[in-house]
Amino acid sequence: MLEIGTVINGTYKILNKIGQGGMSVVYLAMNERANKQWAIKELKKDGSQNYEVIRQGLIAEAEFLKKLRHPNLPCIVDIIENEDTFLIVMDYIEGRTLYDLLQEYGALPQEEVIVWAKQICNVLIYLHSRTPPIIYRDMKPSNIMRKPDGNVVVIDFGTAREYKNTREADTTCLGTQGYAAPEQFGGQGQTDARTDIYCLGATLYHLVTGHDPAKPPYEMYPIRIWDDTLSAGLEEIILKCTQKNPKDRYQNGNELLYALEHYYELEEEYRKVQKKKILSFFICTGLVFLFGMGALFGNRKENQLKARSYESYLEQAMSLITLPEKKEYYTKAISLNPADVKGYLAMLEDYLSDEEFSSEEVSAVTEAYSRENGGRTNLSYLEKNKEGYGEFCFQLGIDYFFKFQGTTGKTTAQSWFQKVLTLDSKVIEEQKRKRVEIYNRIGSYYESLGKSDLSGETENVEYNNFFEDLSKLNQNELADMGNQTTAITLYNEIAVQISSHAFHFMLYGITGEKMEKELKMIENRMPQLSDDMSESRILSLKNNIEAAHQSIAIAQNMMQQTRK
Repeated sequence: MLEIGTVINGTYKILNKIGQGGMSVVYLAMNERANKQWAIKELKKDGSQNYEVIRQGLIAEAEFLKKLRHPNLPCIVDIIENEDTFLIVMDYIEGRTLYDLLQEYGALPQEEVIVWAKQICNVLIYLHSRTPPIIYRDMKPSNIMRKPDGNVVVIDFGTAREYKNTREADTTCLGTQGYAAPEQFGGQGQTDARTDIYCLGATLYHLVTGHDPAKPPYEMYPIRIWDDTLSAGLEEIILKCTQKNPKDRYQNGNELLYALEHYYELEEEYRKVQKKKILSFFICTGLVFLFGMGALFGNRKENQLKARSYESYLEQAMSLITLPEKKEYYTKAISLNPADVKGYLAMLEDYLSDEEFSSEEVSAVTEAYSRENGGRTNLSYLEKNKEGYGEFCFQLGIDYFFKFQGTTGKTTAQSWFQKVLTLDSKVIEEQKRKRVEIYNRIGSYYESLGKSDLSGETENVEYNNFFEDLSKLNQNELADMGNQTTAITLYNEIAVQISSHAFHFMLYGITGEKMEKELKMIENRMPQLSDDMSESRILSLKNNIEAAHQSIAIAQNMMQQTRK
């Protein structure tokens, strides 16, 4: 055992012992320079086989937590191993486990449990959205700490695992009896996000009823059998979470979080359904039609609730200021209705309102469309909506092409434009398809230019074709550009490329007159740009056109000198 007052690695001073298990001891330590407390778990080396098994388990747990950052998860900061001991330094979580609170108070207040449940749901959404997804597998009251501020932290990742698409079943059956889902005991496929949904449902059952599902009667009854003052809506949620067949549960954390945020509405629907069940008991034949109509109404009501929440999430996202806040609500909306393109396009328009596509915004967009949702990504749902998918791929390609603040924007845009070109011609209008084809080709020129910059050679760039494609884009009328923002962005692009490559264009047979003609066409259209276009953008375009004129003149002089 470590002695009180010992300083580990010159950093962590042991203050006192705060817990002890069979082979491990947990200490409270202080980093005096940082004025921060840490918990240090010590595993005593005793030469037994059990030590090595426990050590490997602790290493696995530490490796999981080192990769994770979430306000409701602890952080691992250090692993120290020497001849006598194995130490893990982690966040010190002040508070008590929910199991301890159950032992002292019995069933815990429903409203407080629902707040905790939503926090844990957000943890599961975070874990399941990792690449690959992390399945926790051991949610139970003793693995949840309640801090003095009322928030909870999920601890103990000893049984967590990464989800493998290629695996048919878990290699090891782990979990706590009573809380573990049926598939955790083997023979029913691989554990996945729905396994954690079951474990959380069993945990909520214990918290609000005070009855441990791991003890007699070894059954989770509807919670209002134990206490009829509990919410019928919460009862329905727990029943759905703990269905034996994973297909009958909530399919992901977003669905469960939505239900928890609207459990009062579910309660009203639940009472209506219960009432119909009672009536059907007395009037079997006569109520078949009415029961069907009631189910239809319930489904319509649920869809209406979903639609209202979807719109509410989008409105909330647009009203927020910081990117992390916006990202949270856009991701919620898209996960709620991933087949609707409206959420994706609203997110892009909002993020790019400043006409710049930053790396942080790219990351937020990527996370939203690649988020795991019922065993599939959000984008896979949108793919079924061909028109919406085509519109999203087109817009994201445009944003990468013109607005990404990096060197890979044009080539990344190509991958999205190619997705558009694989769609049926009935889905994408002909005018837009032609523009995509040109954008796609221009992207290939940029890729070649990048390689030329590295090699110092230019022969792999066909500048005559490059110019002709720029010219084709310039032939579009202003009204065909989609909107005035796209038009002025395109005009800037053409002017900048002429300015940058005027001499190469001439070497490939493009005359100064042809280049001047393209610039003149842009200048003639500038009066058509609306008055609400910012002065800085108009001025920038004028400056780029002027620079292009000067580059053409310089290139013409260089060509004349070359001929002499």
